[in-house]
Amino acid sequence: MAKEFSFEEIKKYNDKKCTWIVINNDVYDVTPFLDQHPGGEEVLLEQAGKDATEAFEDVGHSSDAREKMKSFKVGTLVASERKPEQPKKSAVDWKETGESSDSSLKSWVIPIALGLVATLIYRLYFMS
Repeated sequence: MAKEFSFEEIKKYNDKKCTWIVINNDVYDVTPFLDQHPGGEEVLLEQAGKDATEAFEDVGHSSDAREKMKSFKVGTLVASERKPEQPKKSAVDWKETGESSDSSLKSWVIPIALGLVATLIYRLYFMS
């Protein structure tokens, strides 16, 4: 069974010497990872001793990052302080962006078409 910690205990580990964060009710000691974190140690230190779930999920960490974080888990939050888990966001899923590329194309076609029409009108009326 995993060791349980309260926020009262976790908030003591909030500096470079010992850095703990909470993500989705799990407690992680990320101290050994500070120098390796791709976003820099400041990102982790900013969340030290706190619930970093929202910040972690907003970035959309890769499955590799999620796998690596398992090695830093030291326990879980006590049941009375747990929050509902936030949905996991992964790195950009290009399949989901298909619609935006269609609308991006439309956003170019309309101005170009208007420019061509304006050029034709100008040539017809002012060049004759």
